[in-house]
Formats: sequence, C-alpha cells, structure tokens
Amino acid sequence: MQQVVVHGSIVVALAVSVVGVLMFARAVRTIVGVVSLGGPARRTDQPRQRWRNMLTETLGHTRMLQRPLVGAAHWFVFVAFGALFFTLITAYGQLFDPRFVLPVVGHWKAYAWAAELIAWAGLLAIGFLIGVRLSQRGRGRASRFFGSHGGKGLYVELTILGIVVCVLLLRAMEAQLLAGTTTRWDFPLTWFLLPGGLGTAGLETAVVLVAAAKIVISMAWFVALARDTTMGVAWHRFTVWPNVWFKREASGAPALGALPPVRAGGEPVDFDDLDALDEDARLGTGAIEDFSWKGLLDLTSCTECGRCQDACPAWATDKPLSPKLVVMGLRDHAYAKAPWLQTPEAERDALPEALRREAARPLVGPTGYGEPDPITIDGATVAVIDPDALWSCTTCGACVQACPVDIEHVDHIVDLRRNQVLMESEFPASLNGLFKGLESKGNPWNASPRTRMDWAKDLPFPVPVVGGSGEHDVEDLSGVDYLFWVGCAGAYDDRAKATTRAVAELLHTADVSYAVLGKGETCSGDPARRAGNELVFQQLAAQNTETLREAGATKIVATCAHCLNTLKNEYPQLGLSVEVVHHTQLLNRLVREGRLTPVAPPEGEQARTITYHDPCYLGRHNQVYEPPRELLGALPGTTVAEMPRSGKESFCCGAGGARMWMEEDLGTRINANRTEEAVATLAAAGARTAEVPGAIATGCPFCRTMLTDGVDALPGGTAPVEVLDVAQLLLESVRRGR
Repeated sequence: MQQVVVHGSIVVALAVSVVGVLMFARAVRTIVGVVSLGGPARRTDQPRQRWRNMLTETLGHTRMLQRPLVGAAHWFVFVAFGALFFTLITAYGQLFDPRFVLPVVGHWKAYAWAAELIAWAGLLAIGFLIGVRLSQRGRGRASRFFGSHGGKGLYVELTILGIVVCVLLLRAMEAQLLAGTTTRWDFPLTWFLLPGGLGTAGLETAVVLVAAAKIVISMAWFVALARDTTMGVAWHRFTVWPNVWFKREASGAPALGALPPVRAGGEPVDFDDLDALDEDARLGTGAIEDFSWKGLLDLTSCTECGRCQDACPAWATDKPLSPKLVVMGLRDHAYAKAPWLQTPEAERDALPEALRREAARPLVGPTGYGEPDPITIDGATVAVIDPDALWSCTTCGACVQACPVDIEHVDHIVDLRRNQVLMESEFPASLNGLFKGLESKGNPWNASPRTRMDWAKDLPFPVPVVGGSGEHDVEDLSGVDYLFWVGCAGAYDDRAKATTRAVAELLHTADVSYAVLGKGETCSGDPARRAGNELVFQQLAAQNTETLREAGATKIVATCAHCLNTLKNEYPQLGLSVEVVHHTQLLNRLVREGRLTPVAPPEGEQARTITYHDPCYLGRHNQVYEPPRELLGALPGTTVAEMPRSGKESFCCGAGGARMWMEEDLGTRINANRTEEAVATLAAAGARTAEVPGAIATGCPFCRTMLTDGVDALPGGTAPVEVLDVAQLLLESVRRGR
C-alpha cells in the first residue's frame, strides 16, 4: 500500500508538471498576442541605461521600498521565489531517490545555509504579507485592496507559504535520512524541526510525498495562472521585467512631467496638417486597440496592490476614481475583447454574442456608478470607465509615483480625455468657459489681454517689457538675465498677483535683470492639455514658442508650477528648449549668494510657524522639493513643521488636471482634506492662537487659491491661518533689513 501511494504521488506530480508547463506556455502566447494588438511605442533608446534601471528597480525593489516594511517583506519573498527554484529541481530528483542532491552543489555548506536562510526569511515575510492583506478586510474603501481580487491574492500568498513550508520540511527530513554522511552544519536551521528516531523507510516515503506535494503546489499555481491571464497579482512576476525596461523614461524616472504627444494609429499627430489624417483615425484612446503595446503591457502588469488607490486624492475624498480600478477594468476588457480583434473582420459575425457585446462596449460612458441598479445590457455593464471617474483625476501623479511596476496612469487617463474632447465632444459643461477663455482671450479667466500688466501698476521700480515702448523696456532678451514668465494666474488672480509683485521686488532688490512679455504672453496651455483639448494646447504653445524665439529667451523663471512644467518639459516637443527654473529655486540661490538677506523679526514680535505644501507639478512632476524648504529654513526665527503627507507623498490641492475650472460636486473637497491636515500640523507645532501666527506656504498659485478657499471654509473658532507663497514670506523677511 505504501508503494502504491508513493508511485501514485510520482505519477500525479509528473502529470501536473506536464499540464502546468504546457498550459503556462500557451498562456504566455496568449498574453503576447494581446499585448501585440497595441500600436507602436518607441521605447528602446539608451538600452544600457534601461538595463541598469531595470536591474536596480527590480532586484533592489527601489519602488516597493517606498513602503519600507511591506517592501522589505516582498523583497524576501521575491528572493525566495527565484532562489528556491533549485529546491524544486531537487524535489523532482527526490521523487525517485529520497537521498538525491543537486550535482556539483551536493552538500556544499554555503548552499545549505543560503537555502535555509532564504526559506525561513520567505516564510516570515509571506506570513507578514498575508497578515497585512487580512488586516485590510472589512475596511471598505479605506482598504487599498478594495476592488482587488482578494481571493486570488490570498491564493498566491498561500502558494508561496506552502512551498517554503515544504522546503523546510524536506530539509528537516533529509537531515535525519542522511545523518550518517552529514552533520547538523549541513542542515543548520532545520535539523531540529522533527523529532528524532523516525524510521528510514518512513522518512524515505515522507520525502517522496512532501516533494510531490511541493511540485503539485508549484505546478497548480502555473495551471491557475494559465487559466486566468488577467491575474496580475501573479503574472506581474514575469511582466514587470519588460514593463520596467520599456518604461517611458529611460533614466528610470516615473512617467510624469511632460505628457506624450497625441497619437492616431500609433503615430504622433501633426496638428498643422490634420487633413492628412485618415478619415477613420481616432485621436487619443477611444477603443482598447488604440493603446500602444506598452499601454497593454501596463494593464497586464497591474498587481492590484492598491498603492495608487491609496495615494489618489480623488479616491481619498470619496470620488469614483480609483487608478487601480481604471487599470483593472481596462485590462479585463482588453483580454475579453482580444479574441474579437484577433478574428478576421469577415468572420466576426459568427462569434458568440457575449463576445460581440464586449467588443461593442465603449471605454467611457455610463456604468451605473452610484445607482442602486447599475445600467446594464443583457448583464454586461455598458461602459468600462465612468465619466465621473475619468474627470475626477487631478493628474497629480501620486498614482504613478506609488506604483511599484511603473504603470503610466496619468498618460492613459489623459489619452482617454483627449478622445472624449477631440472626437466625442464629451466633457464636463464647466470646461466650456475654460476652453472659450483660452481660445478667445488666451487665458482661462477670460480676461482682457490688455490687463496682463496691471499687476505691475504702482510698483516703485520699473518692470521692463520685451518689445515695449517705455523708457525701461527692452527690444529683446539679449542683455537680460531672465525672462520672468508671469503666467495667467500671476497676471489676473488677485492673490497670485501678490506673489508676482513679491518676486519682481526680490529680483529688483537682488539686482537681477529681468523682463516680461506683457501682452505678448498667453496661457502656456497646461489646463487645455490636461483637460484633453490638445488642439487648443497646440495653438497656444505654437504662439508662445514663436514669441519666445523672437524674444531670444534662453533662461526663464516662473512662479506657476504648471507653467514651469509646460515650458520646461512640453515645449521641447515643439522644438523649443530653454532653461526654466522655479522662482523658489532662483530665490534660494540668491539667498545663498548673499544677494538677498532675510532678517529676523524684531524682539518681542512672534515669529511664524509655517508648514509647506508641495505643489504636485513642482514636486512629483519636476522633483523640486528642497529649494522651497531651504528658503523657508533660511528665514530667521521661523519654525517649519512638515505635514505627514509631504515630499513625494504630498497630497494634492485639487486644482491640477484642469480641475481648477471644474465643479467638485462628488464626495468631499480635496482642498478641504489638505487644509485640515495643514491646520492640524500647525496646531501640533504650537500655532493654536492669534498670538502664535501660523501660515501655510506654497509655491504655486493654483495651490494657494485652493488652500485659501480651504482655510476660508474652516469652522469658526479655528486659529487664524494665512496661505502665502514662499516668495512673500521671503520678501517680508528681506524688507526688515531696510
């Protein structure tokens, strides 16, 4: 009977192995076929840098370690997954010879120690990760696993748990079985796991059975993967390598900053020659096949870990947008529609009705979100993504920054918006005013271009204008240090005007020569582009690039983080490359050089307590974190308190992605969430009363507007808090020295 059990175990293990390998190979072919349906994506520049980045990011888990404990545990599981492959080979040998050891390696003590250390570390790590997953249950939307396929994730984790337990048991049994030819040092961390005195025959049978179990657990996992090509929680172990290698930025930076050009049929669109487009061409992403192959690889690689969801300001304020659920929905739709796309057009009518319904689903449209009975047609949800989810995105980039497998969420969301605006003319009604103002007046405030220089009225020093006719105006920028890009907010918004005037005065005080474009400046185009209106962006950008070339601009300083990003990162797509710095960067340098000298408050005057809010388009999109902080730190007598969410993990103000001009009528307000955090931080640092003034500092006019509105909406009795630009705080300190 014992032999029957042993032989049966061997047969089962080998049979499952054959089935698992064959099914896995077929699934790989399926995934490659689906990804190949996407359009072209040129991601092969700087191959050495790409290899270096991929190896650093994957082997070093650099992005996973943004959450140190979970990242470290995942690294040990990752190492165990790869390193313990050799124990799987050993298990196959043990089916036929319980005393089998790997050739060459044999009982090499270094291998024995490494294998057992890795197995124990893997056991502890996977136990910790299972605990993390289970601890998130019952938390609803507060759980980052909300909406994920939790059962699949738990299955994968239990598979790893089962494998490492089998490895440790096998090592413990080998220690007794080979006791006559080995020592405890050959099994340093497992020899004590089993009681002594087990018979030889029983040990041999047990080794075969546990080895067979290890093989069956491993191969069953391959079978499960093969049956579900959308199981990202398992497949990412294989797809992450190419997904990281082919990421947008060869440098390894996340896909932030510039947005890619609009594509049709996989190729960039020339907006100067739209008539050359095929009449059936779609701009942006209107169907799943409009994604590039890299986009489809992105969708395939999603691990459903929910880090993007956890970081998303829209999700945190009870809006329908979850970057994770968007990616999962698109992925599931891509794999469901793939057979239809892979079938010749003449044969599609013969396909099953369910498949034809899936192929007909629009990417964006009513999904029944928030309705008691979701809108369906024959049981299939009408659209993949709800418009409320699509337009809730602030393009802050928190999802991209958090993603451990480098999914390019913002690029995909904006491409969906582009199709909605340019092809379907479907967008929130509140954007009509934005588009009208940009097209007719060159600014989102719909204000007269003649008033662009009103901010400079009554300044006690001249502000030179390029091409102006005044005494201090300049013909071009050849003899000027910087072009001061004022921006629409800096020219038209009363609060932002104070920042513009402060920067102008500081530059004048530091004897930095500068000039502005005056009425020659128009909107950079950022809100149009992030709202999906690429046509308006191209018109504005073309006008500005021509103006900048004629003026001879080489160095620009900007106070608006959005203008900075557009001028620095997106205008090169139109052939204009200039040095662009944020005003906090320039002012920080001037303080360091001694050209601006901050002075402490007079004795008896209470110094400010300040907390700094990182603008998303200054921080995450352009990696400018330290200059504003160094500048605030240089203000004598000032206390700077960091908010819990700061730096790369900063929380959005809610204005990006053209949300500044859209109604926020879903969930709670993003700016209120951020303002409450800032006020709580100031209170904890001692700014609780009018006698101990508190201030929220920022470096972007959009942020200042949103946070000021947030402060104004605070309940009565809250300690007074000002929202000021860093430049205003510096000017206040510099003026004391006069």
